[in-house]
Amino acid sequence: MKFIKFLLILFITINSPIKADSNQNLINELKNGGKLIFIRHAYAPGGGDPNNFDINDCNTQRNLSNSGREQAKNIGIFFKDNNIKIENVFSSEWCRCKETALIAFKKFENKNFLNSFFSSKFAKNKDLQIQNLRKFIKDWNGDKNLIFVTHYVVISEILNYSSGSGEIVISDRDYNIIGNLPISLNK
Repeated sequence: MKFIKFLLILFITINSPIKADSNQNLINELKNGGKLIFIRHAYAPGGGDPNNFDINDCNTQRNLSNSGREQAKNIGIFFKDNNIKIENVFSSEWCRCKETALIAFKKFENKNFLNSFFSSKFAKNKDLQIQNLRKFIKDWNGDKNLIFVTHYVVISEILNYSSGSGEIVISDRDYNIIGNLPISLNK
């Protein structure tokens, strides 16, 4: 039993500095610019969209909870505290994404290629959206970072990665994942 406790303490002791170094390396990569930053919208309880979903009416949508709003605030604090240069912030037209972008970054532009295609109502849009997103990124020639506030399905399709609510996933222009940062609901 003492040996197991020793191994656990050793693992915790070794793992913490490694994670801190890894996060610092990722922050340094972001400071270099030229990265694609995909952020899954902050915490919005539930799954999918309600049957009466209307893109123009936030009252018909799944929206951020108070915890989700706090998480979105923490996303913005991360970028500000680490002085990470951002060229533009783009958001899905879904209210939970727009609210995440607004709270975190104050300014954003909507792009329909970032919209969810999770429900059968929007599944037919997937191929065109991904094609348009790829073209948009191919045509981008900036040296700062691009931020995309979007949905699980978009991040999964473009990066082959399963993201959590409020998670930041960083890739290069060839969609190679450099790293990820889960942002906690409480700071």
